[in-house]
Amino acid sequence: MQNKDKLRLTSSEIGTLWGEYVNGTMTDVVNRYMVTIIEDELIKNIFEDAIRTFDKQKKQMVAFFEGEGFPVPIGFTDSDLHKGTKRLFTDIFCLNYLHIMTLHGLLGHTTSLAVSVREDLRHFYDSCDNDAKRMYHQTIELLLEKGNFQRDPLFYPTINPEYISSNDFTDGIFGKGRRLAATEIISISLNLKKSIMAKTLSIAFSQVAQEKEVRKFLEDSEKTADQQIKLFAKIMQSDNLPVPRSWETEVTTSSDSPFSDRLLLYHIGFLFQAAQNYHGAGLASAMRTDLVAAFESIILKNLMVTKKWFDLMVENKWLEQPPLAPNRKEIAKEI
Repeated sequence: MQNKDKLRLTSSEIGTLWGEYVNGTMTDVVNRYMVTIIEDELIKNIFEDAIRTFDKQKKQMVAFFEGEGFPVPIGFTDSDLHKGTKRLFTDIFCLNYLHIMTLHGLLGHTTSLAVSVREDLRHFYDSCDNDAKRMYHQTIELLLEKGNFQRDPLFYPTINPEYISSNDFTDGIFGKGRRLAATEIISISLNLKKSIMAKTLSIAFSQVAQEKEVRKFLEDSEKTADQQIKLFAKIMQSDNLPVPRSWETEVTTSSDSPFSDRLLLYHIGFLFQAAQNYHGAGLASAMRTDLVAAFESIILKNLMVTKKWFDLMVENKWLEQPPLAPNRKEIAKEI
């Protein structure tokens, strides 16, 4: 039996570390910009905690890579942060941003833990998960305190539990249709909030992007996110349910970019790629035909967006390559 303390990290374990490092450094650069513009001391304190937390995690990830002989990813660095730039976001948007990105982190840490075998790596992701949960509680509590946390729609209880009694339960287009189920609103509401975040960041980033092609992609991604928001909003409003408010007014008129174009583009691509997980979960839980059609159309549209994103990132040599499986054919040729 192999000594568990001497287990080499598997491809999946290296892959999750690589993704956590690159995405973590991206968010850290944004957080370090936001902490310089935030005026509210309570919000600033949470951001300072987030920056300290990632600094600790980053050092641990570097140790894992170096211990296995893998190069440490480039990720995002000070070169992607333009210091001394004007305010692009309001304080309350910064807090909402940290909350949404913490949700992404929670999902990422859980996925990473699920494919980890080596004990030290499992403990690392346990600690990352605990850090993210602490941040999740802090952001929600402060958003509630400031009256800016948007809760999901409220339902009223029925007298008794019931079974589905008609095939019309799946019909959202033809026939009688039905009202949305609580299990369906989970994904609709979450996807709405994330699309609102993607739209707002696309608007802000398109204002400050330097390269014409990058700006065009960001403008297109804003339109795509807006279409998705309208689609979900229409479904909610048809049942007289409230829709989360938009955050466009939380973006200033500054055209002074705090970030490199590489970070701007990567960030929006990350949001569209991460959204596919949530859209897929929504599709799996949908029991109404119109919801199934909505999620399928959004998933296909996002695939088109991410293809354009990939091509633009590669064209500019901005997309870092993850570790690859060994090319056995090339190795054989060298003999």
